[in-house]
Amino acid sequence: MIDMSRLEDIVSLCKRRGFVFPGSDVYGGFAGTWDFGPLGVQLKKKIMDAWWKFFVEERDDMYGVDAAILMNPRTWEASGHTATFADPLVECKECKSRFRADKIAEGISESVTTEEFLATHTKCPVCGKENWGPIRKFNMMFATHVGAVLPDDDQELADKNLAYLRPETAQGIFTNYKNVVDTFYPDLPFGLAQQGKAFRNEISPRDFILRDRECSQMEIEYFVRPDAWEAEFEKMRGLQHEFLEGVIGLKAESVHEYEVPEGDRAHYSKRTIDYMFDYPNGEEELMGLAYRTNFDLQNIMRESGKSMEYRDKNTGEVFVPHVIEPSIGVERLFLAVIASAYTEDEVGGSKRVVLKLPESLAPYRYCVSPLLKNKPELVAKAREVYDLMRIKYGNVTWDDSGNIGKRYRKQDEIGTPKCVVVDFDSLEDDTVTVRDRDTTEQVRVKTADL
Repeated sequence: MIDMSRLEDIVSLCKRRGFVFPGSDVYGGFAGTWDFGPLGVQLKKKIMDAWWKFFVEERDDMYGVDAAILMNPRTWEASGHTATFADPLVECKECKSRFRADKIAEGISESVTTEEFLATHTKCPVCGKENWGPIRKFNMMFATHVGAVLPDDDQELADKNLAYLRPETAQGIFTNYKNVVDTFYPDLPFGLAQQGKAFRNEISPRDFILRDRECSQMEIEYFVRPDAWEAEFEKMRGLQHEFLEGVIGLKAESVHEYEVPEGDRAHYSKRTIDYMFDYPNGEEELMGLAYRTNFDLQNIMRESGKSMEYRDKNTGEVFVPHVIEPSIGVERLFLAVIASAYTEDEVGGSKRVVLKLPESLAPYRYCVSPLLKNKPELVAKAREVYDLMRIKYGNVTWDDSGNIGKRYRKQDEIGTPKCVVVDFDSLEDDTVTVRDRDTTEQVRVKTADL
């Protein structure tokens, strides 16, 4: 169910509490860009660390890489991005506004034709008129020039120095496949994982951090024998649910699989499942799982002249491996986590906003406070407890602003699972009050047992 007011509440909380700010906000912003504040950085890092731990560190068939953002332009020619990485752009003839056609009309896909779009009788979201130009394909890669030559100096030389900000992290994995095979010679199946920035010149960025021009991706290229792809695909399919629901804590009923039909799949894919999530603004793609065959390695082999073949250690068989690719946008997962955790309830007769984040993802695990900040003995004892807990848990925060009730509300909003309060009894019996975020229940605990 669509609940745009809830999305607005989430956006407000993210800015008010230091999770996410509009990019370049002091200068009026910059469309499609967002900055992560102190708490957002913590949550984002924990999400990425959880993914890396689950898919890389806890397995013996995964290897990490970190490729450069700027790559040889031949990379994008070989991969097909230069020719095919495009969205359907449509322009309103009345107000000249431009939109991605499949995002403003109902019941159409990325492969929509002009006739199909016009048949939907969609009105312009800006001026309300229905006077559209033809559908045009808009390449979403950001172009730049490497070196000191500008088009005004020498257009031909500038064209030779043309490069792109990578639109995906996957190609950096594929270009390092041979390096890893030559240096580690891993057994098949094995995977290469990467986390990093990707850039897409979205026609109409929207819905907060859901569709932006600069994002972080987490991708795996899992190399398999050609005859084993279906079994490995199913294994990876199950692992995505295990990660999203078991590790990250998304509700299973909010995650849906969508089998992408052939006409809507990426040019390299023979099978794709999109994992959809029930965001406040409706069901949107959270991540994808694609079977890329050996499309990319074959292209690299053809364009570079270097062999991408793999020799089986046991049989001596030589072949180009096929690839299964799970790909997820960090910002999309970040928003799914926030949306799942965002809760409004009532405590003591007043409304309370609380982020019920899993303890493993919460920016702070504990908050330590003195009951009163104008009592030096309480502050000193609270600092002692704070220092001990920082050593033990790391992500512990200190808060002595306002009264204790306001502190609880603030920590509830940022998702801190437990608040530890030092009061006058603490000076006598070395116990503290520990308050639970979700139940608001309080218990006395010995500081040694924290």
